[in-house]
Amino acid sequence: MSTRKQVLAEIAPTGAIRAAVNMSNAALVRWDDEAGALVGPSVQIAHKIAEQLDCGLLLIQYGSAADILADADGDKWDIAFIASDPSRAGRFSFSPPYTSVKATYLVPDSSSFRRVEDIDVEGVRIASARSAAYTKQLERMLESATVSHTDSPAAAVELLVGSQCDAAAGLAEYLIQTSVRISGFRLVEGTFSEIPQTIAVHKGAIHASAFLADFIDHLNRPIGNLVPGDRSPTR
Repeated sequence: MSTRKQVLAEIAPTGAIRAAVNMSNAALVRWDDEAGALVGPSVQIAHKIAEQLDCGLLLIQYGSAADILADADGDKWDIAFIASDPSRAGRFSFSPPYTSVKATYLVPDSSSFRRVEDIDVEGVRIASARSAAYTKQLERMLESATVSHTDSPAAAVELLVGSQCDAAAGLAEYLIQTSVRISGFRLVEGTFSEIPQTIAVHKGAIHASAFLADFIDHLNRPIGNLVPGDRSPTR
């Protein structure tokens, strides 16, 4: 079994764990004005990891998973709250999932598409963030529709607003917020994917990888009940 010193050497070399969080995924992390802090399952778990290891924590905010991945080789973060995907397995080790999020489509109110199943037809263009895990899954499952890659979920929505595609793919929580913010668009019924959310470390961090796998396996209560000072037993 790895020692605390071995784990800290891999994920807290600066004295504190630098945890990358994806701010486009409001179901997992968001800024709370009343609390004056970041909140959400990813934040709660990051605090619990730091408490378990008795070390400091720095939450590094990123606009998208693509931005997190772009910084992966720049020594900017130690752990990252991102989705596991086969396309990322060569660079990172992933913990077991701590939750999952759903992906669906945003379409204009005038669209004839009502359900997820309606969209995979010849000639349909779906805008989707290039590096998002749901985009990789979408490309593997589509039979007739085509994907137009964008740099971010926001850019995918911009293509849709500009009538340059027929639908924008994204996480349900983000698309719900978008439909409230921008009138004239709605979500279709259903989801095309459930994406497991995990904690990634660089491939060589074998002690940290083993620690995080054990840590997530032994979370003994639902994610929604976790709070940053909760010292419920973990191993």
